[in-house]
Amino acid sequence: MIIGSCSIELHLPESESLKDKRQIIKSVKDRIRNKFNVSIAEVDGNDLWQRAVLAACVVANDKKFANQVLAQVVEQVKRERSVVLLDYHLEIY
Repeated sequence: MIIGSCSIELHLPESESLKDKRQIIKSVKDRIRNKFNVSIAEVDGNDLWQRAVLAACVVANDKKFANQVLAQVVEQVKRERSVVLLDYHLEIY
């Protein structure tokens, strides 16, 4: 069993409150979850209204597949208009 995880640090320039942030993050998470069938959650920056850290995880039989899925997740985040990707970190176990 292979477990892949990805930590994604985001800036939300359009967010003016925690309510705005929650709406933006929820829509990003829902799109990623539905498109790539990964687990995704906000794991840090909960009290900051223009920053967020998301973690996405995938379980697979093959390291290459897990890496591919997480790379596609990062590319999807880059294409999101409401967030700016600051940094990301991939790990395969």
